[in-house]
Amino acid sequence: MPSQEARPTIHIPGTTSHTIAPRGGRDSREGTLRYLKAGTGAPLVLLHTVRTQAEHFRFLIPLISDQYTVYALDLPGMGYSEIVPGASYEEPALRAGVERLLTELDLHDVTLVGESLGAVLALTTAADLPERVRRVVAVNPYDYRDGIARSSLLARAVIGGIQAPGLGAVIAQQEPKPVLRRILQGGVGDKAALRDDYVDELIQVGRRPGYPNVARGLYRNMPSLIAARSRYPEVKAPIHLVYGEKDWSRPSDRAANKRLLPDAQFTQLPGVDHFIALEWPEKLAALLHSEA
Repeated sequence: MPSQEARPTIHIPGTTSHTIAPRGGRDSREGTLRYLKAGTGAPLVLLHTVRTQAEHFRFLIPLISDQYTVYALDLPGMGYSEIVPGASYEEPALRAGVERLLTELDLHDVTLVGESLGAVLALTTAADLPERVRRVVAVNPYDYRDGIARSSLLARAVIGGIQAPGLGAVIAQQEPKPVLRRILQGGVGDKAALRDDYVDELIQVGRRPGYPNVARGLYRNMPSLIAARSRYPEVKAPIHLVYGEKDWSRPSDRAANKRLLPDAQFTQLPGVDHFIALEWPEKLAALLHSEA
């Protein structure tokens, strides 16, 4: 990461920050990737969702780092990973970033844990790298129409505006803190679970040069996540699908994935919303400990 860029305002105890250089050198279109590392034990990779970053797992990492070596990745262009002008934010390009982490660090016997967008990437990465992945925990997969726009009327209006041709590029540059907070609060039951310092951190990242283009690219390429469902049956590792009862996905969306993955373990957490890692990290930690 260039030294003049802002640094994270949140530090997760026990973590260290690292980077992975582009395979093609400084002229590569891939961009430098940033990740956090903590703990000891078998490798576990955490994958965040849209408009978030590795700090999304700030409360989960300390709960599982006694049993796993945890790697929390900033997906391409997000968090403090490098923003490459003209980069793609379709699912295959994001997946390539995850695969770089596994291959460049030569990780094997990996547990892939993804939430929302990260859940889709965990599944498709496992399909591509069966020799490296031990199991997949896919939390509230973001593989259905509308996604975060289902969380509230405000989210639908703002995300729809960002996706619009022409004017969308201008809207993407306007991100008042109260608006971002309200949109993300649509993913938690207890609004206090979305801490103010975390929203401040996301706002700081959103001010990085080029980030509005990243956000717009992500929202406009959400159909590629739906298309990625076709890769799920290719996964050879055991799969655990985890849904919050109040997740944005509809019962029909969950049932469709159960039909697509009939051998997968399926858990629905009562009273839980979309951002389980933020609001209920202890529930996710207990699940991961029980399956180690």
